[in-house]
Amino acid sequence: MTEDTDSTPDAVAERTPGKGRPPRERPIDPAAPAAFGLVQVWWGDGKGKTTAAMGMGFRAAGHGYRVHMLQFMKGGAASVEDVRGEYNAIAAVPGFSYEHSGQYGWHGMADGTDEDDHAARAQGGLERARELLAAWETVDLTASLDLDGDPSDGVHMLILDEILYAANRDLVNPAAVVDLVESKPDALELVLTGGHEHPEFLDEHADLITKVEKQRHPFDAGHGARKGTEY
Repeated sequence: MTEDTDSTPDAVAERTPGKGRPPRERPIDPAAPAAFGLVQVWWGDGKGKTTAAMGMGFRAAGHGYRVHMLQFMKGGAASVEDVRGEYNAIAAVPGFSYEHSGQYGWHGMADGTDEDDHAARAQGGLERARELLAAWETVDLTASLDLDGDPSDGVHMLILDEILYAANRDLVNPAAVVDLVESKPDALELVLTGGHEHPEFLDEHADLITKVEKQRHPFDAGHGARKGTEY
């Protein structure tokens, strides 16, 4: 025999997350996440991998968590201006920071960038990621962190943007990516993005794997990168 459940609107609202109150904006103060520590992988030939990762970064920062994005490369066709809307937005949000270790272009593309320099910069990004993880070994990532602090002082979420593209291109060794995952602090939420090829080397190491698949893309119809959507 099951116990009767009160189905009045007030009772249902009381059992609902947020207790039926509509969400609203609040001041951003330093806070500590209660359930971080997973590994996310975003790959595929569709648009939106970096966008999804940054969206999570902004969401986390909005809760007062410390977020850092390390980009291994990001596109630079001749039609793209020397500005990135996401960088401007990150600079305006407390607790979110970024750095770019790679070329502003794509390896293997006729965009005027140097292939050897791509490899060297990708290795530099890998070393920077290792440096950050090592610095956090003695940091309590379950506690709130200074939103204006240097990334080496600790973050709750680390986004390694386009690291999987670099691994697909053999600019970094996939085994080295696995080593990063295995050496991360338990409480760190680690987000890896990029690449059109399935990163099978991470299948047994990631908690979330999302394939972003292209059905149609404006590039195929001859549209270039658009300000506000691609950069």
